[in-house]
Amino acid sequence: MGKIHVHEFITLDGSYENPGFTMPYGFTDRMSEVVGGFTGACDGILLGRKTFEMFGPAWSERTVDDDPGAPFFNETTKYVVSGTLDEAAGWQNSEVIGAYDPEKIEKLKNEHDLYISGSGTLVRALLHDKLIDELHLLVYPVVLGTGARLFDGLADLPLTLVETESFDNGVVHLSYSSTGEGVR
Repeated sequence: MGKIHVHEFITLDGSYENPGFTMPYGFTDRMSEVVGGFTGACDGILLGRKTFEMFGPAWSERTVDDDPGAPFFNETTKYVVSGTLDEAAGWQNSEVIGAYDPEKIEKLKNEHDLYISGSGTLVRALLHDKLIDELHLLVYPVVLGTGARLFDGLADLPLTLVETESFDNGVVHLSYSSTGEGVR
């Protein structure tokens, strides 16, 4: 049985909507190692439609020389959750699996270790349905006061803090388990 590993860039007040807030802080070598740790455990990427449409043009032409994460994002199969797309054109190894269906995602999870970045609507639904195994938050030291919040609409969501790490740029990695098991 696989796991679902979620990675989100968020602000102190929980906003994730536009990751432009991350730019002033840069991305340290250690942050790259940490993110590489969760992507390295995965053989599939699960994305919502909006994130797919945003990531596709951004990643599809990148090479390892541009970003060490490019091979993972381009070579790994991407499963797109969408009730409006018929096909996942424009980004290699992508397929639409249809509208959100927790049973279909549970089946996919049984076959793969899945990575999610962004896709807030999808992540909230997965959290609600208790399908996420690892939740990795990279929390930036900024309060925006606007934008979509990752945990909006969720209640009674017990998470177990498994690990923390702070980086030189002020960003903190909070690693949570929602299954009661430790994250490794």
